[in-house]
Amino acid sequence: MEVSVRLLTFAVSPRPLLRLPRRPHISAPRRTLPSLVLPRNPNPRYGPFPFRTISPFLSISTSPPLTDSSAVSSAPSLTINGGHEEITGFRAELGEAWMVVLLGWLGAETKHLKRYAELYERKGIAAVRFVVPVKETLGFDLGRRVEEKVGRLSNELVDWCLDVERSGKVPRLIFHTFSNTGWLAYGEILNNLQLRNDILQKIKGCIFDSGAAPEIDPQIWAAGFSAALLKKQSSSAYVSAESTEGKFDGDTNKSRVQQNRPNLCETTLLSILEKFFAIILKLPSVNKRLTKVISILSEKQPFCPQLYLYSSSDKVIPVGSLESFIKKQKALGRIVHAHDFVSSPHVDHFRSFPHIYSSKVDEFLEECCSAPVC
Repeated sequence: MEVSVRLLTFAVSPRPLLRLPRRPHISAPRRTLPSLVLPRNPNPRYGPFPFRTISPFLSISTSPPLTDSSAVSSAPSLTINGGHEEITGFRAELGEAWMVVLLGWLGAETKHLKRYAELYERKGIAAVRFVVPVKETLGFDLGRRVEEKVGRLSNELVDWCLDVERSGKVPRLIFHTFSNTGWLAYGEILNNLQLRNDILQKIKGCIFDSGAAPEIDPQIWAAGFSAALLKKQSSSAYVSAESTEGKFDGDTNKSRVQQNRPNLCETTLLSILEKFFAIILKLPSVNKRLTKVISILSEKQPFCPQLYLYSSSDKVIPVGSLESFIKKQKALGRIVHAHDFVSSPHVDHFRSFPHIYSSKVDEFLEECCSAPVC
């Protein structure tokens, strides 16, 4: 939905990513990029975080501290536990190393995912933040760089799991996606890992925030792109967070609906984008590739718990489509949890209901820890 035409197709290179037998190092070559260099953790008891070369749109924050503070002085996007020094890794006493992969919505910046990362950091879980800039999805390469970043992220996750295993620990992965952009990026990661069952087994849970609409519908795609292009702050029409959590009267809701009505600019842009996607989504190459990724998300997700966080008031993702997808996942025997925030806008549930959102994430982590290992 909220990805470029190129990312939409997830066009593959002549050699599929990661379709290799397990070996100590991934042989896929890596292109030199402007990067954030993350030093290895010199203190093994906190577990390795070996992402060595990171795209500017991929940042990592870890709860466990590095003992050499000078090692991170040149990496401004690296956040390490807010300066605390006595926190060990999540379930480190059981020999496990956990990491959450945050896949942002279209147009998000890594700073927008900071609060979500902190939900995990406080528990000692490392966090990777991956975002899709609008300018990259609308460039002349039609999202080629975005596609390459998803592929490199897949490779980095494999490297991390192998390095953790070599250190004598057990790697555990959690995915937390936002909107259909993050959801489809997750689907492409699963596609890249189809022949790496050893890595897929490390995925312990998936959280889907405002995403999982499987229909190839021009209206859904147009709504997502419109929100990103206009940099629409959907939450501005809503009273935020704690003072009103769960307290919405009829007059307030009516006022919000009025404020949330699209203006002339939005209506015009939506109309243009709908016509554009009505053509693009019917192109055989686009439709075939998109159908494959959605098929993986629908039928071949790992057998781990899933949590869907959504709202009946979402103007981008149709609630009926999402709830239908949830029912199908349950019918497949998946462990599925869902929560409807009712009134919060698209990808704004945490800001609107911070306490409820945090508690749902905490409960889900407990579920992931108790779920049987695949």
